[in-house]
Amino acid sequence: MGVSLRAVDATGQTIDFQLSVKRDAAAARRFFRKALGQPHTVNPRTTTVDKNAAYPIAIRAMNRDGDLGRFAKLQ
Repeated sequence: MGVSLRAVDATGQTIDFQLSVKRDAAAARRFFRKALGQPHTVNPRTTTVDKNAAYPIAIRAMNRDGDLGRFAKLQ
């Protein structure tokens, strides 16, 4: 059984979703890359996530690699 990850914009519209076997940093990074790679998605000022420990790890790695541009903050 997998887990579902979903991204929504400021108006609550779904940007993208992903099913993953694991909810780890690698899955989070794949999800962020997929969601941010959509033509209608711009670099976010804020990303709000639940308390899963995988998200900060993925965001730090993406910031380090320049994948997020001018990422402002993670909530």
